[in-house]
Amino acid sequence: MILVSGEALIDLFVDTRDHERARTGLPALAVAGGSPFNLAFGISRLGAKSGFLGGLSEDGFGRMLAARLEAEGVDISLAKTSKRPTPLAIVATGADGHPTYTFHAENCAECDLTAEDVPFNLDGISAIAIGSFSLIMEPVGTTLVGLVRRSAANCVVSIDPNLRLSLVPDLAHWHARFDGLVRHASIVKLSVEDLDAAYGTDADEAEIAARWLGAGAQLVVTTDGPNGATAYHACGTVNVPGRNVTVIDTVGAGDTFHAAMLASLERSGRLTRDAIDGFDQEGLRTLLTEAAVAAGITCSRRGADLPTLEELRAALAVI
Repeated sequence: MILVSGEALIDLFVDTRDHERARTGLPALAVAGGSPFNLAFGISRLGAKSGFLGGLSEDGFGRMLAARLEAEGVDISLAKTSKRPTPLAIVATGADGHPTYTFHAENCAECDLTAEDVPFNLDGISAIAIGSFSLIMEPVGTTLVGLVRRSAANCVVSIDPNLRLSLVPDLAHWHARFDGLVRHASIVKLSVEDLDAAYGTDADEAEIAARWLGAGAQLVVTTDGPNGATAYHACGTVNVPGRNVTVIDTVGAGDTFHAAMLASLERSGRLTRDAIDGFDQEGLRTLLTEAAVAAGITCSRRGADLPTLEELRAALAVI
């Protein structure tokens, strides 16, 4: 099983442009979300067993999130039922039509995970996938560091920073934590937007990837939307082009790419540290192409509607 740990939250979509209606109240649409949440059910849809380790509130939103995970086939037996509220991401549409995001995540359920909430015996776990803003929230951030340190020798660790600067009050602290986790990681997957946010737009991607590989990571993958994806590995650097699709929106595209990589490795029996070490360039090209096709499917429809394995195989059959 691939164990995903991090936040599950509610994206609350509100159109704030109708000032007349605002006098009596604006309608809102609540949608289940969060990068680790999307990753967990995305892996399940793509034919691999997944589980979710994190705080889920006992409030109505939390029950909604738990029910959605179970409906998607995700094992939530390791999830913690928390008395804290569900974190919210308020997505408001401005006068220019562009969305703005406001996060209400402090002291919420996603933070409520301590070392005592993590079972000591993790037999049967082939990989642990972590990321997003749970990495620097407390106590969950410290809990994830401990989980990674004691598990990395026995299973694959995959990290996706999914960096949101508005939730990072101290970027130096984020760097220290992330760089510490990279030393234990098998896979680091991130977007060029993550790189720009963390290191600036003038940062040298290949140099950063080489530094992480030198620190202990086995595979670094960067995604760049329509420009494709690049893998950095001891066997060399591999780039695949983006997919030519009609984009509805890009919500969940990065989570889909990550889910597709992990699910493919699990289905093929290659989700081990030794197998990742043994990749050649052709194998990496195949893996990245499959993940890019999966992400393209998500971009072609509304919201984080990640593909099933049948949909992915059908799309791969015609390229």
